[in-house]
Amino acid sequence: MKTVLRILNAAGGWHHGLSLRIENPPYMALVIEATDESGPCGLPALSVCHYSEHNGDALRDPEMLFEWSQPLWLRPRLVPFAWRNDRLDTSDVSRWVEDTSYCFDPDRYDRHQYLAAVWDKCLAVQGYWTAFQRQRGPR
Repeated sequence: MKTVLRILNAAGGWHHGLSLRIENPPYMALVIEATDESGPCGLPALSVCHYSEHNGDALRDPEMLFEWSQPLWLRPRLVPFAWRNDRLDTSDVSRWVEDTSYCFDPDRYDRHQYLAAVWDKCLAVQGYWTAFQRQRGPR
């Protein structure tokens, strides 16, 4: 998610209370938010989501949950662990904690990595970085 990481870096990185909404007509707004709960490895979690509306209800269309990973001396990374799309009434999780055990589904994780890469390409082509810069104004 290079586009999202670029936006996050310009916005000061992950922090509690992080909430960005990037308007980019004619596309759906992109919402990037810190979540209240940690990810499955105990790292800070982040929701990246497009919202659409149906009969007045907000629908995640889609949403991916990531852990914010920043090993010492390395650049931050977004590591996916869940995906959902309310419009399609579907969701899945690739990494989770059950009782006290860390669980991992490699096939789902590979699919999440693939979906994140495709989505990232779409966000780049659709100009969300430029929209973020425009919305943010001169610095």
